[in-house]
Amino acid sequence: MLFQIKSYLKFLWHSKNEHAVHSPFVFTLITKCFYDRKSKAEYSILYNYRKSLLDNKNTIEVTDFGAGSKVFKSNTRVIAKIAKTAGITPKRAQLLFRITNYFQPESILEIGTSLGLATSALALGNPKAKITTLEGCPETANVAQNQFQKFDLNNITSVVTEFESYLSKTQLSPLNFKLIYFDGNHSKKATLDYFELLLPTITNETVWIFDDIHWSADMEEAWKTIQMHPKVTVTIDTFQWGLVFFRREQPKEHFIIRV
Repeated sequence: MLFQIKSYLKFLWHSKNEHAVHSPFVFTLITKCFYDRKSKAEYSILYNYRKSLLDNKNTIEVTDFGAGSKVFKSNTRVIAKIAKTAGITPKRAQLLFRITNYFQPESILEIGTSLGLATSALALGNPKAKITTLEGCPETANVAQNQFQKFDLNNITSVVTEFESYLSKTQLSPLNFKLIYFDGNHSKKATLDYFELLLPTITNETVWIFDDIHWSADMEEAWKTIQMHPKVTVTIDTFQWGLVFFRREQPKEHFIIRV
């Protein structure tokens, strides 16, 4: 916690708003998407999706996986408590919706479904998108799948799998995911492994979003490594998220933006 507080204070010191941004691409993204304060009809769906989980007092057996699908932790938890503590916040869900709606990616990958709070934002952002979401825990994935059906989110394919195993064995290069949301494993090694495995899918329009880039010193190191990669051109640090772009026409530049 102390590390995150120090990181946040450092972020506040260095962060800017749209007035300090001279890249037309990033400026437009910030003003038309990040700072769009208009109410959206989809926000009420996101609210109701969350509320249905917060009202759910049933318990499930939550299983986490280590490398090679080895179970390293399993415990019984109340669904409402998972939604309250482990899911994306309402503000972030709305921002994720806006980002998806802004870029209109036709193919999306999410690494780490949990209860599907972020998945619902992705699905509502572009109902025509084909979304693949990966989750390691079968019972958690089952709750999310029931939620998707309840809220008529029919553009989502849920896969129960160990992440690295799926990414290693699947023929990824033809898939060309236009947006990938990384929220499955907050460790330096796993983050960089996923990054390398998914590089064959990038296009000039690809958007990658990494969650919790300031979670730990290891995650900050992973974020710095990603920023320095030769195929990465533009990155945006919003503290909670790191956005990565591979636009060849953009000069390599890093932005720290308050949202």
